[in-house]
Amino acid sequence: MKKIIITAVSALSLTGAAYAAEVEGVVTSYDPATKMIVLESGEAFSVADGVQLDNLQPGGKVVITYDDGTTDATAVSMVE
Repeated sequence: MKKIIITAVSALSLTGAAYAAEVEGVVTSYDPATKMIVLESGEAFSVADGVQLDNLQPGGKVVITYDDGTTDATAVSMVE
């Protein structure tokens, strides 16, 4: 019985939700047709549907929240 409980707890701890990560940078370009943001660092992110991009322009500083292990931006906020 103890082995079953330990196995169940181990399995549940591995099936958590995707982790979010953040990156801060300066926008080099944004293509609304493909929904791609490219930062000065060369990193490129695909913007998910429904993400607000108020005043996003090249040269602007942003913080992008994305799903760790992907390049899918789940939030984009301007830094002033």
